[in-house]
Amino acid sequence: MMTEFKKIFIDTTPFIYWFTMDSVLHGKTEEIFKAILNSGCDIVTSTVTCAEYLVYPYRNHNLMQVENFWKFLEDAEIVAYDIDRTIASKTAQIRAEYKYFKAFDCMQLAVACIKKCDLFLTNDKQLKQFIEIPCVMIEDWGE
Repeated sequence: MMTEFKKIFIDTTPFIYWFTMDSVLHGKTEEIFKAILNSGCDIVTSTVTCAEYLVYPYRNHNLMQVENFWKFLEDAEIVAYDIDRTIASKTAQIRAEYKYFKAFDCMQLAVACIKKCDLFLTNDKQLKQFIEIPCVMIEDWGE
């Protein structure tokens, strides 16, 4: 397992697969969330994750799904950090170095760096190029 980490950043896609009961990746994300929550490590995300995740529930007027998301973050003690000046500056540095990374992805990585996470859980293969923090794909968890 990958539970030897002290602080894990969770990108938007694991939340999407978990909450939407994705037919392909829900089981794997359930396994991952259980392992992380039982490990006692700190779990971090950002308000970018919240903004990205909540689009679909709001679009579908599913306020229960919105409420469940906020409740899960609170119950699991997942900290969603805001994008401040320090993170904005780190975002720009990452975008300067990784020209093909999207702005939101760079913000997520910047939060993970500034908050000293030692693992970034995502499902974006491109982010595996990032060298400051190990970026682990959902399907690679536990390998």
